[in-house]
Amino acid sequence: MLIAVVDGLKGFPEAIEAVFPQALVQTCIVHLLRYSMQFASWKERKAIAAALKPIYRAETAEVAGARLDDFAAGPWGQRYPAIVASWRRNWQQVIPFFAFAPEIRTMIYTTNAIESLHSQVRKAVRGRGHFPSDQAATKLIWLVLENVAAKWKSRPIAWHAAKAAFAIQFEDRFVPAA
Repeated sequence: MLIAVVDGLKGFPEAIEAVFPQALVQTCIVHLLRYSMQFASWKERKAIAAALKPIYRAETAEVAGARLDDFAAGPWGQRYPAIVASWRRNWQQVIPFFAFAPEIRTMIYTTNAIESLHSQVRKAVRGRGHFPSDQAATKLIWLVLENVAAKWKSRPIAWHAAKAAFAIQFEDRFVPAA
C-alpha cells in the first residue's frame, strides 16, 4: 500500500501505519471541509469554503501552513476557532497531499469513490437481509463488485501523470498496472 486516504475515523491512521508502516496516510480533504462546515451557519458556509480553498489548493505544505495561519487570523478564523483547531489537529495527515502535482491531487483528495462502492455493496446486502451462509454473502458481494467494475469505462484522465508521479515518489515500491 502506497497511500491511504482516510476520513477522520479516530485510530484509523495509526492502524494503517501499524500494518503498512511505509504507507503515506492522508486525511480526506472533502471530509475535513465537511467537518469544518458543521461549525458555521448555512448562510456562511459558501464564504467559509471559499476562504479555506487557498489552503488546500496551495503549491506546497509551507504555503498551505501560511494560508492556514492567515485564515486563523482573519474574520472566519476569529469567528470559528474550532475550524482552525480541526485543521491543525489533522495537519500531519493533510501535509502528504502537497507532495503531489495538482492533477494528481484531484484523484487523491477524497474517499468519495470508495464510499460510493461501499454504498452499492451495502445496498445489495441490506436488500437481502439474511444469508444462509457466509459463502452466499461472499458470492453476492463478488457479484456486486463485478457489476460495479463493469461500469468503469476507463481510468481517470490524469492517470498517466499520476503513474509517473507515484513512480518517482515511491520508486521501487510502485508497480504500475497495465
